[in-house]
Amino acid sequence: MLRLFSSLPRSRRWPALLGAAALLPLLAACTSRARAVDSSEREFEGQRFHVVTIDLTRQTLSLHWRDPDSGIAYGSIGNLQQWGEQHGRHLLFAANAGIYDRKNAPLGLFVEDGRTLVPLNLAHGNPAAGNFSLRPNGVFAVYPDGHAAVRTSEAFKADGKPVTLATQSGPMLVIDGQLNPQFEDESASVKWRSGVCAATPRKVVFAVSETPVNFHTFARLFRDGLGCRDALYLDGTISQMYVDGEGYSGAPAFMLKPYAGIFAVFDKP
Repeated sequence: MLRLFSSLPRSRRWPALLGAAALLPLLAACTSRARAVDSSEREFEGQRFHVVTIDLTRQTLSLHWRDPDSGIAYGSIGNLQQWGEQHGRHLLFAANAGIYDRKNAPLGLFVEDGRTLVPLNLAHGNPAAGNFSLRPNGVFAVYPDGHAAVRTSEAFKADGKPVTLATQSGPMLVIDGQLNPQFEDESASVKWRSGVCAATPRKVVFAVSETPVNFHTFARLFRDGLGCRDALYLDGTISQMYVDGEGYSGAPAFMLKPYAGIFAVFDKP
């Protein structure tokens, strides 16, 4: 840059340098925002995935279902983003949360800002009726001390600890370092899929497939590619993630339907 400025007449060098100096904080702010979440494209066993890591020591992960003022469900990441802008908050990251029912309500446990809006669901349904009933299903939760964990639903109930946020979904992808035994390596059931794990107590990892994959491959991504000992499936077919400055990844727009829960990271207000 100095070489470029050296070609200017002396009378114009200082204004140019001062103008460049004024731009530096703006450039730094843009860089900081772009790097607010750790986002990357990963290839695993010939498949492409978008992976986002949230550092809970620096960022606040939240969970949203309905507008607290109107009681109307957000339904989409775009609506949640608009709500944030109206409240002076800029959306950095978002992803759909756990599986929901035909009334667009979470099918299992849903805890938002410390409030339990839907209780833990331990009913053993027919696995043919949906992924939630593939055993075991599980819970992703963030606790009051700021750490996150993925547990089977039964283990979560046995703990009995209060949580700040939680979503229940199923099936578990990885349980204590082992793939869910329900999965078959050669399964022809392939869909866009999303999932979550706590790689460490303070680092939450989300992943969404860029092309349809089966459960076995998706579970191996979390265990062998991302180093997760416990991981939870969030949803499939309609799953997307949004990253500020990058846009959307995951299922194509024409596959989308209204969401219930949505994970989010906003700029601090």
